[in-house]
Formats: sequence, C-alpha cells, structure tokens
Amino acid sequence: MIPLGAFPPLVFDMPWLLLGAVIIPLMVWAMRRRAMVQRAERLRRLADPALLAGLTDHDPSRERARTVRLVVASLLLGLAVAGPRWGLASGVTRVEGIDMVIAMDASLSMLATDERPNRLERMKREVRRLRAMAPSDRVALIAFAGRSYILAPLTTDDGALALYLDHLDPSVVGQAGSSLSRAIRQGTELLVASDGAADRALVVMSDGESFEDVGPLQEAAEAARDAGISLVMVGFGSTRGSTIPVRDGAQATEKRDESGDVVVTRHDPALMQQAATWAGGTFVPANAVDKASRIRQALRSLKTARRTLDARQDYVPRQLWLLLPAFLLIAIDSGPWRRRPRVPLARAVGVAAVTVSSMASCRQPPDPAVIFAEGRINEAIRAYRSQLAHGDSTPRTMYNLGTALAGADSLREAAVLLESARRLADGDVRFRARFNAGLAALKMARATGKPAATPTESEASAQLDAARRAYRAMLMERPGYRDAQWNYELALRTTPPSSGGGGSGGQGGGTPPQPSTSDPDTKGGGLDRRQAEALLDNAAREEGVVQGRRVRGARIPSVGKDW
Repeated sequence: MIPLGAFPPLVFDMPWLLLGAVIIPLMVWAMRRRAMVQRAERLRRLADPALLAGLTDHDPSRERARTVRLVVASLLLGLAVAGPRWGLASGVTRVEGIDMVIAMDASLSMLATDERPNRLERMKREVRRLRAMAPSDRVALIAFAGRSYILAPLTTDDGALALYLDHLDPSVVGQAGSSLSRAIRQGTELLVASDGAADRALVVMSDGESFEDVGPLQEAAEAARDAGISLVMVGFGSTRGSTIPVRDGAQATEKRDESGDVVVTRHDPALMQQAATWAGGTFVPANAVDKASRIRQALRSLKTARRTLDARQDYVPRQLWLLLPAFLLIAIDSGPWRRRPRVPLARAVGVAAVTVSSMASCRQPPDPAVIFAEGRINEAIRAYRSQLAHGDSTPRTMYNLGTALAGADSLREAAVLLESARRLADGDVRFRARFNAGLAALKMARATGKPAATPTESEASAQLDAARRAYRAMLMERPGYRDAQWNYELALRTTPPSSGGGGSGGQGGGTPPQPSTSDPDTKGGGLDRRQAEALLDNAAREEGVVQGRRVRGARIPSVGKDW
C-alpha cells in the first residue's frame, strides 16, 4: 500500500489499478462523444433540426448529463477496484512466540572499550537485533550488577522495551559489583510466575567478571534447569582486558581500585560456560560475530504459543463508499424510465430517500459494554453470550462475559471464562483477566451467605490458593499495584470456614479489608512498601523497581571490587 496525502491519510491496496480509474472514464467519455455525434449526423440527414425538435423528444442536454453520470460512475468504480482505505481502526492480530527474559549486565565493567564503542552499547545493539528477529516473542528486561532489577515485565510493546534500553547504564542499578546468580534467580522467578503455553528462555548477557561464590551460581542455574527454562549465556568483552573510563563532569579518568592501581577488566568465559553447563543451556562466546543469530538458533527448538494482540491498527476499507454512488448512477441511467425527461430525477430522489431511510433504520445492536456500564448486567450477559454463539470467541469477549458473570455473582462460570481469557490473551486483557479471576476465587472462598453457597473447607482452600497465586503473579509484574496488594493481603488473612475463620477472620485479628475492585488511581488504601515486601519475600522481589528513571551523578563508595 502507498499513502496519498497527509490529511486525511489515504492508502490503496493496489495502487497500480489507479491507472484504470483514469483510462476507463476517458474511454467512456470518448465513446459517448462519438455516439452523440453520429446520432446528430443521422438526424440531420432525415429532416431539418427545428422540425425534428417538435416531432421527437431528443434533447442534447439530457445526453450530455447521461455522459457525465457514466463518466463519474466509471471513475468511482475504478477507484473502488484499487482498494481505497482511510481512517485508522484497532484490530486483533494473532502471533506465535516464546516467553523470554533478557538479563543485561549494567556494572561498571561493561563500560570497558575493548568492544566498540563499549561493551554496554554492543550489548544493547544485540538485544535490539534479537528483538527484531522475533517481534512476536514476549520479552522482559532485567538489569543487574550487585543486585538485579526488573526494568520491564513480559511484554510485546517494542516502544517500552526501546525506552528502557535507551536509558540503561550503570547508574540505573545503583549497587556496584556483578552477581550472575541473582540475575538468573530473578529471571527464573519471573518466567515461572508468568505461566503460559509457550516455552521459556532466559538470556544472560555479561562479561562474566563476577566476584561471587560459585555455589549460589550453581544453585541458580540448576533451579532454572529444573523449571524447564532454557538458559543462554552470552559473553562480551575480551580476555586481554581493558580499562574502565570514568567521567567526572567533563573530565574523563580511569577506574582505580582501593590501592590506587588502574583497574583492568577482562572477559571471564569459564564461569559463564560453567553456568550454561549446569543449566543444560548454551554458551555464546564473546568473539562470536553474530550473537543475536546464535541466540535465535539456540532457541529454535522451543515451542511457541499462539496469542492474541489488540495493539494492531490498520486503515479501514472504504470501497463501499464508492460502489454505492456508482451503482446508483448506473441504475438512474439504465432503467426503463431513462427516456422520459422528468421521471429519472423523481425516481432518483425517491431511491435516494429510501436508501437513506433504510440506512438510518438499520441501527447497530447496542454495545454490551455500554449496557454493563448502565448497570443492566443480565442484559449484558445475554449480549456477550450472543457474541460467543455467533463465533466471537476472542479473549476480550470471554473476559467481558466473565466479568459480567462475576458482577451477577455467577462466580464459578466467571472463573472458568476469566482463566481461559487469561491463558489466551496478552497485555492489558491478560492482566485484567487475572485480577478478576483472582477476585472471583476470593469471593467464592469467602461466601458465607446461604448454606448452599458456603464452600467446604477443601473448596475454600483451593479457591484461596488460586486467588493467592493470581495476585502474587500480578505483584511480580507490577509491585506497585495497590488493588492487587489489598486483595492479596485479604487472601492471606482469610482462612477456610472450618478453621475458625468463617471466611472472614484470620491473621491479624479485627475485621479484614473487603476485596478491592476499584481503580488503583482512585483508591486511598493499600499496603505500604514495607508490608508489600514482607508479603512478597518468598518471591525475593523488592519494590524498588526502576521505571526508566536514571539516577545521575550518584557516587558509590569504592569498597573492594566494585566493578
């Protein structure tokens, strides 16, 4: 497709057919012109033109009007055949890919210049190439040095990934050193929490210069292997080493250790290769020419999953807007009334009026989302069921029906639909489906109304486990999401009915908070940072996730090997 014009945006599916939109009207005009000249010549041979005007209904002005209609109709048909489109509309696209976490070394040693322009920029370049080779993969970014931080959860948003890559430097991590084991451990936890049908891979990019013990690294690598995660270790730098440039304002110096000696950082392939061996993975050496292709080759055997994305936008086909007036013009000129001078106009006006009234009367069915927002939940449920019955089985429709059923307290059916939507969807639909599925499970575990609705101890325990897993996974992706923190705390405090809690008691005493279903931006409650970290200590995650902000000018005291 090629764009034509800046406002409004206009494209054609087959622009080469626009030549026909020019040639065909010219041919129609030439043929009509020739026919009119030949007819006038024949009439002149029969009688005087003034006499013929009184004996026949021949009117040259009507013939010219007919020529104009046919030329315009052929022009519209030619444009319609070329496939005009204008106006953007969101659509659904289905892709296949794996889940991949990329852990990037952001320690000071990555500023060494034995790779041009330095190791860090070379690493960013390979990440961008790797992303370009597989745009349908869900990718998460982790930056690590002495500690590791999640920069971006699993996503297909290239804009967000590019933003974090552009702002990655040693000041983002904030703690000097280099710990491969922490990066592998956190990447494993992130992949395990984001369950799905696709195979999972962890790509660790570093120069391998780590001063930690070998024991934790072996444990982290074996844990990744046991979780079914493919580990790929990618080296950067050179074994001959290089100094580390350090900038203090406009002045550039070389990194020195505690003794005042210039630090020389070297690529250590042995440790990274050993970690790949422990995990049963792949090691890509630093001297490999095309690291991104080597990584894709190592992950080629992984099983992909089919997922639905809502982010695609495309131009809307508009052929009908050209075909309708073209056929109307042809119908006006081709009917049996065309020889009567006054009837064509009247009938044309009548046809146009009927067409307009018919189009106005053919209203679209009401939007189920609008019905649900107005509080007519049962009508919304019927509308969503009708969509599913007519073949609209997209994750968004299943999510909408599940949410409406949860609003009508049909929690079991809602939980099944929301879980199906979560497994098939991606992005915001997947995140919201997980939240509502956890909320439905939590409500079922706490049901204490009618005896028939009160769950047994085993049912309540199963629902509580499902709710806790859902909100724990959400907080792994978005640690600051207040509603998930609130409901996760409630799920932890709630105990099964026969354990003395009755679905409303539990740890901490007093009256527990009610499940949160509101927008986190309008909620004033929730956990503070200390409480959230205490609840998530089993996941070894901190709330200090850096959201693209750069801590410029921060100086870290030099204690031991801090590069």
